[in-house]
Amino acid sequence: MDAGYEAHLRVGSVTVDGRDVALLRAVADHGSLNAAATALGRSYSRAHSRLGDLEEALGPLVDRERGGADGGGSRLTDEGRALLARFDRLAAALDGTATTERLVLDGTVLSREGRVAVVETPAGRVRALALTDDDRVQVSFRADAVTLHRPSGAPEGDETSARNRFEGTVTGVDRAEAVAGVTVDVGAGSPLVVRVTTDSLDRLGVEAGDAVVASFKATATRATRAYDT
Repeated sequence: MDAGYEAHLRVGSVTVDGRDVALLRAVADHGSLNAAATALGRSYSRAHSRLGDLEEALGPLVDRERGGADGGGSRLTDEGRALLARFDRLAAALDGTATTERLVLDGTVLSREGRVAVVETPAGRVRALALTDDDRVQVSFRADAVTLHRPSGAPEGDETSARNRFEGTVTGVDRAEAVAGVTVDVGAGSPLVVRVTTDSLDRLGVEAGDAVVASFKATATRATRAYDT
């Protein structure tokens, strides 16, 4: 199942969504609100009303020019362009979160130290930020939060803030132009996919069959309620 999402940007009292952004982009592309509404298959009156609501809360987003030698038109203000840039940054962050692999492990809480729980999982014990008071949990962390080491060069647990360590075996390397995915069997049933830069991969020099140590911070690890399936 793919994780679907839709970016929403809350600015003051108004929520800006993808339809609002599409309208502003169309104004920039077509040079008028009327042409933008037509291109998007929307009524001019509704587009005009929505733009008015946005501008009432956010200030001028579209600079309207009436008449003149070129017949008038509309273009985005600096505020309008800044809003689109801000929305794009949010969408990019959400896309990175939604498309980055996660390893999810069932576990049992053994102890708690404030917000941090020690959890027993099939791959070993991990420390995680506890987002539930339940003892049966699911522990998850993102592929880009993991650092790979050769066993001989792996830091000890008390020498690094990456408190969690899994020992495993590389089962595959998927190399792209700038980023590589290294698949590691850590004995959890599901493989751990680690995203590293190709430069880091070259320095590490690992391939399928090599032993590695994966480390990741407790603050990058979440323990949430486990639901029966």
